[in-house]
Amino acid sequence: MAGSRRQLRGRQAGVGGVAIGVVGCLWVAGSGCSPSGAVTGGPPAGDPVEVVERAADALVDARSSKARTSMEMATGGTRVTIRGEGVYDFAKRMGRLKVVLPEDPAGASARRPITELLAPGALYMKNRGAGVPADKWVRVDTATLSDGNLVTGGVTDPLTAAEVLRGTRTATFVGRTEVAGAAVRHYRGTADLAVAARRAAEADRAALRTAAKGFATAEVPFDVYLDDQGRIRKIRHRFSFVNGQQERPVAVASTTLLYDFGVPADVRLPEAGDIYAGRIAEE
Repeated sequence: MAGSRRQLRGRQAGVGGVAIGVVGCLWVAGSGCSPSGAVTGGPPAGDPVEVVERAADALVDARSSKARTSMEMATGGTRVTIRGEGVYDFAKRMGRLKVVLPEDPAGASARRPITELLAPGALYMKNRGAGVPADKWVRVDTATLSDGNLVTGGVTDPLTAAEVLRGTRTATFVGRTEVAGAAVRHYRGTADLAVAARRAAEADRAALRTAAKGFATAEVPFDVYLDDQGRIRKIRHRFSFVNGQQERPVAVASTTLLYDFGVPADVRLPEAGDIYAGRIAEE
């Protein structure tokens, strides 16, 4: 009987120890405890600026992913959103996205999705409209765009979005959270497009230099969410540009989600004969 009482007291002490451990986790503001009781929710090691600057390299190492994009802008008192979805090959710096435009305000007809191919120095669009045959592609030299194609195509090239972070001036660690079920670290800061242009991979320098000159300000606020491999799972930029028709700068929020890293991303550019060479009507 005495032995049974000693065993019962031992079990009660063990249960009490577990309860104290759980309460201890709650007392550290939800930062989380490892199975051994060590707190794991503090800020990660490393300077936030340096961590964020390396995000583009982590994507190239990942080679490819699926992508989902949205671009929100306010114009004429109306907020519109352009959405895209597809795949991106970070090794080849090429992507294919299906872009859905906002509904026609007049409700006259549904707009067909535009297929966009993203490549170094070029943007290809199919189902562009404006008098272009449905089976033809339109090619745009991104060096001729005042925003470096960070905004014009309705999609911010995912790798160029990461290259913007090479110009990070300030960054702070906000906290740990989840994006689409993946554990991530949230950073917030500002990047300078002119600095990013000097530090970016050669294929992105021209576009970023153009954007630094064409935007209302070269400073770009951002929020970025990195996984444990340093890969971008979500990034949101806030651009400000003047479109020539309005005196005030237009604010644009561009968001990119990346997931399913390593998926096949076979992106092929159109043949020369499939590219439209005629006049594009003004819309």
